[in-house]
Amino acid sequence: MKLLRADSGSGFFLDESGAYKKIDEINKVELLRLVDLTLNEDVEFDEYDEAVIQNTAHRIIYKSISEKLSGLQERKQQFVDESQRTFHIDYEKYGGGQASTPSSDESGEIESETDTDTDAV
Repeated sequence: MKLLRADSGSGFFLDESGAYKKIDEINKVELLRLVDLTLNEDVEFDEYDEAVIQNTAHRIIYKSISEKLSGLQERKQQFVDESQRTFHIDYEKYGGGQASTPSSDESGEIESETDTDTDAV
């Protein structure tokens, strides 16, 4: 899927509906969606070309976004590996599943291994 497109002297980004909007109309939410897509999908971008994008504001915005997303795409595996490593460290730090955890019976009610029988008192 192509997230950024340079055409007709302007830069465009793919919005949530699947339509291309002018790059100078992008907002924070849409930018974060592009980051998420870059990390989780197979995406592509038109190369930044000053000759194709004649609108000066579009040049600046398109160049910045395309460089950041391209860099993120190149480091995607490193980012995923680092996230998994951080998760693993935290998982081990908090017991790694070895600690007593509540379990649920067939009715879905949670039973704790430390529950005491109140009738025995």
